Amino acid sequence: MNPPLTHAGASRAKIALALFAVYVLWGSTYYGIVVALRAYPPFLLTAVRMFIAGALMYAVLRWRGAAPPTRAQWPRIAILAIFMTVLSNALVNLAEVSVSSGVVAIGVAAMPLWAGLFSALRGHHPSRGEWLGLVVGFSGVVWLNLGSEMRLSWVGAIAVLVAPIAWAFGSIWSRGQDLPEPFMSSATQMLCGSVMALVVGLAVGERMHGVPALAPTLGMLYLVIAGSILGFTAYVWLLHHVRPALATSYAYVNPPLAMAFGALLGGERFDHHAIGAMVVILAGVLIITQSKARQA
Repeated sequence: MNPPLTHAGASRAKIALALFAVYVLWGSTYYGIVVALRAYPPFLLTAVRMFIAGALMYAVLRWRGAAPPTRAQWPRIAILAIFMTVLSNALVNLAEVSVSSGVVAIGVAAMPLWAGLFSALRGHHPSRGEWLGLVVGFSGVVWLNLGSEMRLSWVGAIAVLVAPIAWAFGSIWSRGQDLPEPFMSSATQMLCGSVMALVVGLAVGERMHGVPALAPTLGMLYLVIAGSILGFTAYVWLLHHVRPALATSYAYVNPPLAMAFGALLGGERFDHHAIGAMVVILAGVLIITQSKARQA
């Protein structure tokens, strides 16, 4: 028997607003990064963005009575921050220095494929449908890296490849770990990740030269609000109130929306290689999702 579509208290209006946040707001953050990078270097952008978002979330959670992490939980939070913030978010920023935001979004869409692979390595035996989805999806990843504009930037290609791998590994590794409740875990991950990103940024020579212009600063603040606070909060809420397939459906919607924002606002253009690779990657993700739904 299928589970109910929603839990008590999850009205259609609330679900629609939450889906808008993970579809549109998260989809638009790729172009928001383009704007912010005009004045903020990649790793320092992550440091500033994550510190502001993490500090605000932490303060609100503590004000509402949420328990802080225990001493034993902090090392696990730090490990997650490495993968989910520095090796994921910051590398997306680095990729967008040389690769268009829409193409980066296509590469990041491969995250569920890597998550399926890591699940298999941890003992989950994929069905034939899941194996088919992995093969189809990874063929799209190869196509994207060899046929699109990413072939012109090895730094961008590596960053786009590593970012979804890191996010998927962190997501799978976190299962069963002793961590705070999801919102506190996210807030503290962002705080830890901001410090790490700052250290990495300074180590590779990133510096802020003067006061950032208004437009990049507004772009950075948009990432704080739309991406880190509203988008993530909506995603966690969806995980608790709707079926997982609906909560994670942003993986299909974000890439085409990111391409649309990049084209309309940034004048980005995409060749047939990028569009074809996107279709193949999303087809692989869809096959895996449907196979898991049938098993459930």
